[in-house]
Amino acid sequence: MLSRRTSYLLLLPAAAIYGGLFVAAAVYFFMLSFWSVRSFRVVPDFTLGNYVKTFTTHLGSGEQTLLIAFVIATAATVLGFYYAWIIRFRAGRWAPALLFIALITLFGGYLMKIYAWKTMLGSDGAVNSALIAAGLITQPFEALIYSPTAVIITLTHFLLPFAILPMVASLRGIGDAEIESARDLGAGSWPVLRDVIIPRARTGITASFALCFLISVGDYFTPLLVGGKMAMVGQLIAPQFGTYFNWPLGSAMSFGILAVSLIILALVNAGLSLVGRQ
Repeated sequence: MLSRRTSYLLLLPAAAIYGGLFVAAAVYFFMLSFWSVRSFRVVPDFTLGNYVKTFTTHLGSGEQTLLIAFVIATAATVLGFYYAWIIRFRAGRWAPALLFIALITLFGGYLMKIYAWKTMLGSDGAVNSALIAAGLITQPFEALIYSPTAVIITLTHFLLPFAILPMVASLRGIGDAEIESARDLGAGSWPVLRDVIIPRARTGITASFALCFLISVGDYFTPLLVGGKMAMVGQLIAPQFGTYFNWPLGSAMSFGILAVSLIILALVNAGLSLVGRQ
């Protein structure tokens, strides 16, 4: 009993910090989302107007944000799964080196990666220069930079390590005996992947997709620096707390996009749970 009580006491400071900085703040902003602003003053009344405006006025930006985030999360998850699969089943003694490469990229700065892609995708960047040198194009391809494509490429590159690590952990739980048993029963490569590997790695795949999707939905700097005139939800929420001083609307937009994101993640998880079922 003393040991358990001591453990609780040791956890108390961390729990207090988490409760104060995250839980209490989330509860406060959720309550704030139902309030209104009058003459630049927050009025603690109850209204659904902020949520109505979120799902009407800003619906287009929300749909674009969710679509781009879904593409980014899907691309990062697929690439991350393939990389993790190579580490687990094909790399052999080189597996630790490949995992180290994925880990070391996490130490690269977030803004550094954005500016690197901004330079490479520019009119005189490495990508356009390579395409011109290969004779595939005669003029720089302007659509590469300041477009949704640039946002997708940049965020997919940044989030790839976050997609790899959970799946490496999941794939390590699959024993070689399971793979060999499936093959002994006549299963080919695709049935083994569909019926054994993906169902056993579903937790890691779901975690990778959720992490990449939620980060992409809330990202602010990447669309600002390489997205051009496109507007994602993060760019619309930030001014509500600064320039416009409309904290209730900003809170409603935040919780609105979070609610839709959780629904999408639940659907993705349900879809993955069907893989491998006969």
